[in-house]
Amino acid sequence: MLPIFVIIPLGGAFLIPILAKYRQGLAQLTANLCAGLLLFFSLCSISWLKTGIKIYYIGGWRPPFGICMVLDGLTVLMLLVVNLIGALALVYSIDYIKKYTSTYLYYTLFCLLLAGLNGIVISGDLFNLFVFLEITSIASYSLIAFGAEAEELEAAFKYLVLGSVADTLILLAIGMLLGSVSTLNMADISRSLSNSTSVNLIKYSTALFIIGFGLKTALVPLHAWLPDAHPAAPAPMSAMLSGVVIKIVGVYALVRVIFNIIGFNQLLSSVFIWLGIISMSVGVLLAIGQWDFKRLLAYHSISQIGYVVFAIGLGTPLGIAAGLFHLFNHSLFKSLLFLNSGAVEYSTGTRRLEKLGGLYQSMPVTSATSLVASFSIAGIPPFCGFWSKLMIIIAAFAANNIIGAVVCILVAMVTLASFLKVQKYAFMRKAEEAGSGIKEVPVFMKISMLCLALLCILIGLFFVPFVDTIIKPAAAVLLEGTNYAKSVLGV
Repeated sequence: MLPIFVIIPLGGAFLIPILAKYRQGLAQLTANLCAGLLLFFSLCSISWLKTGIKIYYIGGWRPPFGICMVLDGLTVLMLLVVNLIGALALVYSIDYIKKYTSTYLYYTLFCLLLAGLNGIVISGDLFNLFVFLEITSIASYSLIAFGAEAEELEAAFKYLVLGSVADTLILLAIGMLLGSVSTLNMADISRSLSNSTSVNLIKYSTALFIIGFGLKTALVPLHAWLPDAHPAAPAPMSAMLSGVVIKIVGVYALVRVIFNIIGFNQLLSSVFIWLGIISMSVGVLLAIGQWDFKRLLAYHSISQIGYVVFAIGLGTPLGIAAGLFHLFNHSLFKSLLFLNSGAVEYSTGTRRLEKLGGLYQSMPVTSATSLVASFSIAGIPPFCGFWSKLMIIIAAFAANNIIGAVVCILVAMVTLASFLKVQKYAFMRKAEEAGSGIKEVPVFMKISMLCLALLCILIGLFFVPFVDTIIKPAAAVLLEGTNYAKSVLGV
C-alpha cells in the first residue's frame, strides 16, 4: 500500500486541470477527496506497523539494486502530520480560495505538494528523497506566489534563491556519499559507512547536510527566507509551510540522514543543541516586537522548531520523544494560528494588530480557536503544547543541560507574553473604530479551525496513549540509529 501515498495526490494533480475544463467545482472536490483518502490511509498505517516495519520493493528489485519505500514508526508519525494538516487546509480552502482566480491551479499545486511531502517521508533512498524534495519545493514556491502581488512574488523569489542554495548543498552531499560508497539506498549507505575509512568525507558531507536541511528548516542563522514567505502565502499554504513543510523537508530529512545513515555522536549532539537554543531565543525575541499577525507567527515558527531540534539533539530517549511530540503539537497549534490569521484578514482586510480590536464579538469562532492555539503554543495546561514543552524541560534537566532547560522556560514565558498581546489587540480590547460589516468567516473555514482546536485539547487531555501509540515507535527509529540498515536489509 505504500505507493498509494504518492499515487493518489499525483493522480489528483493530473486529473484536476482536465476536470476543471468541464466544471470548476470538480477541482476542489477531487483535491479534497484525495486529501481525505490520504488521511484515511495515514490512520490505517498505524495498524499496519503493528506487525513490524513494512518495505515495498519497486519492480520487485530488492535493495541495494532496486528502489524501496519504507514504513516505520517515524514514517507513520510524519504521514499523519502531512495528511492531517493537508486535509484540513484543503477544507479551509473551499471558501478561502474563492477570492483568487484560476483556483484549479491552486488545487493542482496543492496535490503536487502533498505528493512531494509524502514521497519524502516514505523514500528509502536518497535520490528519490531529493526528487520529491524538489517537487515539494517547486509547488511551495508557486503557492507562495499564487496571489501574484508584489509581496508574494518577492517572498517566493527569495525562498526560491535560498532554497536552490540548500538543494545544491544537499545534492553535493549526496553525490559525495555516492562517490564514496557507490549506493544511494539509505540502509546500504549506512551499512557501507560503518566500514568506511573516509572520515573527512563523511564529516564534510554531514556539514553540507546540516547547512542544507538547516536552510529548509529555517534554523537561525539560516532563517532569512521564512519571515517573508509565511506572511505572503495564502493562509492555507502558510499553515502547510509552518505546520508541515519545514518539518518534512527540514527536520525529518535531517534527523533521518543524521541518525539512521551517518550516525549520531556527541559532536552532532552539541551542534543540534546550540542550533536549537539560538533558534528558540532569537525567534521569540524577533516575534514579540511584530505587529503584523502573520509575520509574528512566522518568527514563532523559528522559535518552536528550535525546541524540536534542541530536544532531539539531547539524544536521550526522553529528549527524542519530547522533540517529536512537540513537532506534532506544533503542526496542530501553529497551523491553527495561521488559519486564524487568514480568517482575520479575510473578514477585516488587514493583518495589523494595532488596527484590529473587538473581534471576539463579531468573530466568536475565530476568537475562541485562536485562544486555544495561543494557550497551546505558550505551554498552558492542559493544552497539548504544555506536555511536550514539559517533557523537553525534564529531558534537559535529566541530561544535565541546565542552560538549555532555563532557556526553554524563559522562551515559554516570552511566548506567552507575545500571544497575550495578540489576544489583547486583535480580540479583547475595544475597537477604536467600530468595525461595521465584520462578520465570522464561512462554514468550511470554521470547520477546519474547530477541528484543529479540538485536537489541541484532546491531545492535551489524552497525551499518554498518544505518546505510547504514535510517538514512542517514532522515537525508537531514531534511537536504533544505524541499526536502521539491519531493519531494512536484514543484514
